[in-house]
Amino acid sequence: MPELPEVETVCRGLAGVLEGRRLARVLVRRKDLRIPFPPRFAESLTGRKVEKIRRRAKYMLLDLDDGNVLIVHLGMSGRMVVDSSGAPPAAHDHVIFTTDLGVEIRFNDPRRFGLMTLAPREGLEGHKLFRHLGPDPLTPAFTPAVLSAALKGRKTSIKVALLDQRIVVGVGNIYACESLYRAGISPLRKAGTIAGARAEKLVPAIKAVLSAAIAAGGSSLRDHVQPSGELGYFQHAWKVYGREGESCACLESQKVAKAGKAPLGRKGSSPKAAANKGKGVVRRITQAGRSTFYCAGCQT
Repeated sequence: MPELPEVETVCRGLAGVLEGRRLARVLVRRKDLRIPFPPRFAESLTGRKVEKIRRRAKYMLLDLDDGNVLIVHLGMSGRMVVDSSGAPPAAHDHVIFTTDLGVEIRFNDPRRFGLMTLAPREGLEGHKLFRHLGPDPLTPAFTPAVLSAALKGRKTSIKVALLDQRIVVGVGNIYACESLYRAGISPLRKAGTIAGARAEKLVPAIKAVLSAAIAAGGSSLRDHVQPSGELGYFQHAWKVYGREGESCACLESQKVAKAGKAPLGRKGSSPKAAANKGKGVVRRITQAGRSTFYCAGCQT
């Protein structure tokens, strides 16, 4: 499923072709996606100007000039691509937007887990899709103190807690693994212990990982592409996700330390002993039905 960086990438890619433009034509080629389209959906959008495109959690929000908001979720396999080929719609092009400049944006979703609906802009935070959501990790509202308070007393693992949209939105499985690695925190640690110094490390790690992923156009595994059709590239920068059995950078640091080129991290440690215990090698475990990748050598 596209996570926060992928959705943010799509929003930014569409802004240049949709913001300030009118929707001259909207073609809806089926009656529903994950949920039914609102009544007279195409008619309600036709002729409307898109004033702004923004993101809330993993939702795209298109502010329209009539006070309504077009809410879009990409689901598992959805993509919105600017198409200038003039080719007939593909089998899974479910909604096609054409601007007053003749630019086409196609919403393609083979698995149909995405959604599109309309809601008034006023009071949007109280909408059933948003009212339960926590803070956005890329805003000033997400601080170590806020995270510590949200996690207080929670006995679930910190990895599972980061996937809870009530605690923080949009992080997702890939970026939870990468953020915990960057912060040096084990995904097995109880969420309630993430306070003080650990929260001070984890919050900036989450912000840094997400920002780097956005700069790289997101991560392309199976379905994500940018509106231009270009793939994201952050998957090439993953430190632990998808790297089961590979050496972590900390193992190389131990080898350097043993050679006397850097101070030893722990008295009596050695690369051989670490490797024998599986430390310094990326592991994969399952938490809440999701794969977690981490290094037991540097995440504690």
